[in-house]
This record gives sequence, structure tokens and C-alpha cells, in this order.
Amino acid sequence: MSDILELFSGLILGAIAMYWVFSFFRKKKKRELTEHQSDILLDKIKSVCKLITVEGDFAEIYRYENTKERFLSLVSSKKKALIVINAKAHIGFDLKKVQLHADNDKKKIILTNFPQPEILSISPELQFYDIQNGLFNAFTPADLTKLNAEARQHIQEKIPESGLMDTANKEALEAILLIEKIVETIGWKLDYTALEMSNRKKQFLDV
Repeated sequence: MSDILELFSGLILGAIAMYWVFSFFRKKKKRELTEHQSDILLDKIKSVCKLITVEGDFAEIYRYENTKERFLSLVSSKKKALIVINAKAHIGFDLKKVQLHADNDKKKIILTNFPQPEILSISPELQFYDIQNGLFNAFTPADLTKLNAEARQHIQEKIPESGLMDTANKEALEAILLIEKIVETIGWKLDYTALEMSNRKKQFLDV
């Protein structure tokens, strides 16, 4: 009878030990899978990179003048042109600057910081009118490169007063909702309750 009890006890202890070992490796595998999911998810969000939310069109008239002097400044030569700048500006968010981390136990991605809107690109097109070359100061191909850079800078200085940044700020919630949708593709949740919005908070509530 004692042999049977010992055998029965041994089987129970063995079953408990096997269950414990199985549970340990199952939990370890599940945690590794969860951590792997979170790493993939964070990389997926970062791969979106720059998100354009606002597009603006600009039409500006730019007067260009350049004067060169020769012979000890006794003779000067001026070239000038009237330039119409048609430019397209894209405003949005660089998602690489988003700060977030994963809570693997709760399967949550926690968003703790969201960047301010910025100018992502400016594409100017120049049309030249009333071109006047100087005697020894004519327009060259190098001038086109220089004028493109000046046109881009000119448009960049106009953007703050255009209201595009304010509009992009109001569209910030769309960017966050995009991140939320990406997170939900693998059954996780996005938590942005801790996000410090300060000036944006009311804007989000009004959207």
C-alpha cells in the first residue's frame, strides 16, 4: 500500500513539476513575442517619418538686383529682374521626434511627447520678367541656383504670417489618430493621456 502511495505521490509531484516547467517556458515565450511585437510596432511608427497635414500655395513678386563694380569702383554694372515665385509649402510633423514607449504587460504604447509642426518642404517655381543684364554683369546658370535658394528663404519667412502653422497645429490630432490606428493593427492600444499638450489641449477638445 505504501508503495502505491509513494508512486501516486511521485506522479503528482512529477505532474506539478512538468506543469511548472511548461508554464515557465510558455510565459517566457509569450513575453518574448510581446516584446518583439512592441519593437516592430515602434519601428513601424517611426518608419512613417514625416506626415504632411497642411499644404499651402504662395504667389509672390520678388525684385532682384545685383551690382558689380570695376576699375576701383569707378564703373558699376547692374543686372535686375522681376521674378514671380509660385511655391508650394508642406507643413506637418516629423514622427521621428515622437517620444513613446511600450508597456508590454498591458499591451499599450504610451505617447509622452508630440512634436510641434514644422516646414517639411518648400518647392518654388520661378518665372522671370523684365530681365536686364549689365554690361559686364549678366545672368548666368549659377544665378538660378542662388535665386531658387533666395526664393525658398523668402517663402519660408512668409509662412509664419500665413496661418499655416496654426492650421497644422489643429491637425495634430489627426496625426495622433494615425498612430493609434497603426497601434491597433496588432491589437495594442495607444495611451496619450500623459501627453503634455499645454497650448494644444483646448484645440484638440474643440476639434
